[in-house]
Amino acid sequence: AKIIPLRTRRSSTRGLPWDFGKQGSSRAICAPSSRGIKHLARRQTGRKTATTSDKAIEEAISTWRFAPVVDALRALRGVSATVAATVVAEIGDTARFGNPRQLMAWLGLVPGESSSGSTTRRGRLTRTGNALARTMPVEAGWSYRHPSREGQPFLKRSAHLPREIRDIGWKAQTRLCMRFRHLSNAGKPQPRVLAAIARELAGFIWDIARKTPLPG
Repeated sequence: AKIIPLRTRRSSTRGLPWDFGKQGSSRAICAPSSRGIKHLARRQTGRKTATTSDKAIEEAISTWRFAPVVDALRALRGVSATVAATVVAEIGDTARFGNPRQLMAWLGLVPGESSSGSTTRRGRLTRTGNALARTMPVEAGWSYRHPSREGQPFLKRSAHLPREIRDIGWKAQTRLCMRFRHLSNAGKPQPRVLAAIARELAGFIWDIARKTPLPG
């Protein structure tokens, strides 16, 4: 679907910016902008609990076209409503990424390369693309420093999701917890460990988003 830039205005009731526009049809879409999500999250942080902040985000995006994707992404450990909504608001429709590697590159989570003859050297992360969207999986990556467990809150909140989505969430937890531990035990610097976890988490985000149907 062709992506059309959206106009932004401020809601008179909540002080929250909203986007109004069209995408792939003549039907107008009303959705909170990424700026609005950040504004609301910051307003809640420091005054109330993280759970209350997430509930405020959930209420704000209840009529958003991408709300089902936000809900599905919460099957991933460390991905709160705030993290999921911010990522989705910045990325938009994941259909424009043919494979997870493209999304990783768009987020700037892949290492840069320099070639000389038959030698290829990998350097630091490119950090191209959207900085805010890149920060979200990095923050979520911290949760994988703990061992995988079946009793985690994110498993309870995703109990209503399709089995396919829940299986992806469990697969992500077992793999990323193990990878975090392996990289840490190998003596890798913590920023590099988090970057590696965030990169793979982006792949799971892509997988879940692609398998979550959107309203027509």
